[in-house]
Amino acid sequence: METPSATYHQRVALEKRALILQAATDLFSEFGYDKASLARVADRAGVSTATMFNHFRTKAELFEAIVLQFWQAAPDEDAAPPSPGDPRVGLSTLGARYARLLGRPGMAGLHRMVIAEAPRFPDLARVQFDLGKQPFFELVRDYIDSEAREGSLRVPDVVRATTEFLGMIANFVLWPQLLLGDWSPTETAVDETIASAVETFLARYAAS
Repeated sequence: METPSATYHQRVALEKRALILQAATDLFSEFGYDKASLARVADRAGVSTATMFNHFRTKAELFEAIVLQFWQAAPDEDAAPPSPGDPRVGLSTLGARYARLLGRPGMAGLHRMVIAEAPRFPDLARVQFDLGKQPFFELVRDYIDSEAREGSLRVPDVVRATTEFLGMIANFVLWPQLLLGDWSPTETAVDETIASAVETFLARYAAS
């Protein structure tokens, strides 16, 4: 059984970790990965360098934590794929979750930073892909594959189909943000984009 003191210290540690992650996200976006030193992150977060190193020993480790935080499901959201049987419902659920992930504050800034720094720090792009986009892509791919095995979809190439579905959403929600600082689609517009992506996908791949 945890003591009140242990619970308090755990809560403080989590709060400081959150401050560090937010400070690092802001600094990476403002100054780039190279110029955002761990000492600078600690100063922005208002924590000591010792506290900084207790949480993250290297800048690469800190960046990995940021990517995971951006791509993880919300605490009140089911991270498991929908059960097969109704692809319209399942795809709508996954499409809405993808749009929420891409629309998170700072997500566009993270992409800009990775793209800008990739020539000098190619590992950043690999981390963003391997820990961020790829796991979600695989979740959607596996769901589409499960619907195909159930017979509700006919999908000759499940990877291509997954790319097409997610691309229709990302092309509206994320990519304009990389070039247009004032791009802020309404919730209704995002919902309409998801619905259109689902209907377009089903028009191409529905079994009947």
